[in-house]
Amino acid sequence: MELSSAVATLLQSISRFRRRNMTRNEIVTNEIAQPVGPFSAAVTTGQFLYLRGQVAQDPSSGKLVAGGVAEQAEQIFKNVAAILRAAGKDLSHVVKVTVFLTNIAEFAKINEIYGRHFDKPFPARTTVAVVALPLGAQVEFDIIAV
Repeated sequence: MELSSAVATLLQSISRFRRRNMTRNEIVTNEIAQPVGPFSAAVTTGQFLYLRGQVAQDPSSGKLVAGGVAEQAEQIFKNVAAILRAAGKDLSHVVKVTVFLTNIAEFAKINEIYGRHFDKPFPARTTVAVVALPLGAQVEFDIIAV
């Protein structure tokens, strides 16, 4: 077999292996508000679990919970816990959180709530100030777990 042919065969085998081992599997639960767009509550691929951005939706109505950033963050943690349970995981499996805040002055409040829900070593985190969030939310979490 010629070298270029052997390389082409090897590359095809690697490509098939990657496609076979990097499939997306949807995580579904009735404990949260159902997605209203073309996205899943969460998907797994390999060892990683990617959750959709979580705002503080009431699971029964799909509407944003009443209250400020603290009440919204607590509801987000409830929703995240439900998704993680559906995937056979819990908050200890979270490795990365991105927090989006419409008012960066609420940073200390988010830190306090975040610290109550996670144990050391804490997940890596990024906090970003944004102009607006879906449903008029004040806070949104984007989470990756293993």
